[in-house]
Amino acid sequence: MLRYDLNPMTPDLKLMAKAIQLSRESMNSLQGGPFAAIIVKDGEIISEGTNSVTAWNDPTAHAEIVAIRRACTKLETFQLTGCDIYSTCEPCPMCLGAIYWARPRALYFAAERSDAAQAGFDDRFIYEQLVLPHPERRLPTIQTMREEAARVLQEWVSKPDKREY
Repeated sequence: MLRYDLNPMTPDLKLMAKAIQLSRESMNSLQGGPFAAIIVKDGEIISEGTNSVTAWNDPTAHAEIVAIRRACTKLETFQLTGCDIYSTCEPCPMCLGAIYWARPRALYFAAERSDAAQAGFDDRFIYEQLVLPHPERRLPTIQTMREEAARVLQEWVSKPDKREY
């Protein structure tokens, strides 16, 4: 297994180059879009992920999500403490949310979301929708049974044997 010495604030260009090569291979294999991500811990590549949306018929199978799932499975944890994520593109809102929940040490990315938009992967509308009140969103978003669901959340608060995350 390859090992790398990493400064948490300085990206390892070899790792980003490897991620970019993976994205090219994924694209050319016709298994998904031109995106890849690598997760590293203590200088070791823990996982790799490429966009597998069309191969898996899964809209959540973005490279970062695939890499996070694989890393968490390998490390047997739901947090990527001490890990760095190398992504070939600025993460979309879904992936960015997953990255924050995974709590890595750092995120390094190559292309910007404007570059992805020029290639046909424009997620600007999601950013725009997130700030709108529910009734104004393009996707009908209707709240129902708040009180019942809130009670379950309150039960969680007082549950003595919960596993916090």
